[in-house]
Amino acid sequence: MLDIRRLYMLKTVAARGSIAAAAQSLALSAGAVSQQLSALRHDVGVDLLRPDGRTVALTEAGHVLLEHADRILAAVEEAESAIAAVKGTVGATATLAALPSTVARIVAPALTALGSQQPQLTVTCLVTDQAQLRELTLGTVDVVLGQRYHHLPDATPRGIEVSPLLDDPLLVVTAADQAEERPVGLRELATHTLAVPPPTTDCGQAILHACHQAGFTPTTRYITADIAAQLTLTRAGLATALIPRTAIDPTTPGIRTTPIEDHPIMRLLFAATRHTQTANPTTTAVIAALRTAARQGRTTPLPLA
Repeated sequence: MLDIRRLYMLKTVAARGSIAAAAQSLALSAGAVSQQLSALRHDVGVDLLRPDGRTVALTEAGHVLLEHADRILAAVEEAESAIAAVKGTVGATATLAALPSTVARIVAPALTALGSQQPQLTVTCLVTDQAQLRELTLGTVDVVLGQRYHHLPDATPRGIEVSPLLDDPLLVVTAADQAEERPVGLRELATHTLAVPPPTTDCGQAILHACHQAGFTPTTRYITADIAAQLTLTRAGLATALIPRTAIDPTTPGIRTTPIEDHPIMRLLFAATRHTQTANPTTTAVIAALRTAARQGRTTPLPLA
């Protein structure tokens, strides 16, 4: 009989690309992972992995077994959710992965509320820009507070269930004394020096794509995903930034925020979990708290000057 833990290790190695990387994510030694995969190879009687430069890749048999492993592991999680639903109680632990831009106005209020409503629940929060949905598919996190830009393709992996929380527009942010109190046409920013996230990030891609749609290539002298740094540059009059509304602290002095009137850049903030037929009370409680915080955060006024 196949061992579920070994199937999960195979899935993790396939996703991480190497035994060493998989071992690190599993908090095991590389030798322990190799031993378990050797045992799995013995169970099925055929090679599952092959060297691929400095990494490893699945053999044909490995791909076949991984397809079945995905279904088996999903069935195990379905059973766990069904039992949790019968019990009807929120569990003791959950792991949330969230974007840095959502921490102040959504994550912190949500976790504060959860602490009062579900004192037995301990939520570990991983604040990260990268690979959140992949971590969800691997089971290392339970809920992801993620984003998707409306004008970019949806890359949600199979088996992930998305609950929309909030449409969050990017606003034009300038020094308080360098802008008029009116909506801005995106094409007007062709003459501005911009502070933008790297083009490898979702937000950086969205800004570049929107600017190209508006007919210009932006002048991006300052490249940083650090929103605090972007705000410092704008407050000093060195750059203009395009920052999600939810990511802007309403108490920030010395800046002006204005909407884009012609080519709006809108991100959907969502809570994502692994899909199960039966809702898990623990992840349901976390998502409900995120939704309430997102709704309340949307009503917070932003600085005009």
